[in-house]
Amino acid sequence: MDKIAKLKNWVDGARRIVFFGGAGVSTESGIPDFRSTGGLYHQEWKYPPEVILSHTFYKSNPEEFFRFYRTKMLAPDAKPNAAHRKLAEWEAQGKLAAVVTQNIDGLHQAAGSRTVYELHGSVHRNYCEKCRKFYGLDAVLNSTGVPRCGCGGIIKPDVVLYEEGLDPETMENAVRAIAKSDLLIIGGTSLNVYPAAGLIRYYQGERLVLINKSAVAQDLNADLVITDPIGEVLAQT
Repeated sequence: MDKIAKLKNWVDGARRIVFFGGAGVSTESGIPDFRSTGGLYHQEWKYPPEVILSHTFYKSNPEEFFRFYRTKMLAPDAKPNAAHRKLAEWEAQGKLAAVVTQNIDGLHQAAGSRTVYELHGSVHRNYCEKCRKFYGLDAVLNSTGVPRCGCGGIIKPDVVLYEEGLDPETMENAVRAIAKSDLLIIGGTSLNVYPAAGLIRYYQGERLVLINKSAVAQDLNADLVITDPIGEVLAQT
C-alpha cells in the first residue's frame, strides 16, 4: 500500500482526528513561511524578522514594527488551499475534532473550519491597548504609521510576539484535543518553535502522521512520513 493510500485508510477509520499545522500549510496559498529558502528569514530587511517581531521592538520602535507587519505579515488576498478545504471537509463529516495551528492568517476559518486553536493569535483580531476596543484587520491594514484608537491608544495585533506568552486557554484546549485524538496529523511545520512544538508529547494515540516538504527538528518516530506539499497530499485522501 502506498503512503497516500495508507493515509486515506487511516483517515477513513479514525473518529477523532486532530491536525497540528504550521507555516507550510499556507505557503500553497502564497503566504511565505519563515525558515524555508524563500521565507521571511531570507529576505533583506533593516533588522532580522525575529527582532522586529519581538515585544521589546514593538514597544521601542512601533513605527518600524508596523511597517514590517503590514508589508510582510498581512496577506489579505490569500485564499484557502486544498489542505484548508480538506480539513474543513473532515470537520463537517464529524471526523476532525480540531485544528491546532501556529499560523495567524485565518485561512482555516475562511475555508470553513470552526474548531481552530490559534496558538500564535490572528491578524484578524486587533485591540486598543488603552480601552480594549476590538478592531478587525482593516484597522491596521488601511492605516499608516502606528494605528490608533479613537481614545488615543495604540491598536495592537492580537498575535503572539517573541518574548510574549501563549494564551493559556488556547493551549489548554489544544492539549485536550491532542490528548483525546485517535489520529494526529502534523503538517507544514519544522517543529522548531516552542512551546507550540511541545504539544505533540500529549498525543496518546497509535498513529502519528507527519507531512512536511523537508526534514523536521524532532525525531517523532512517526508511523507515516510524507515529504510532499500538504495540499497535494490531503487533496488525494
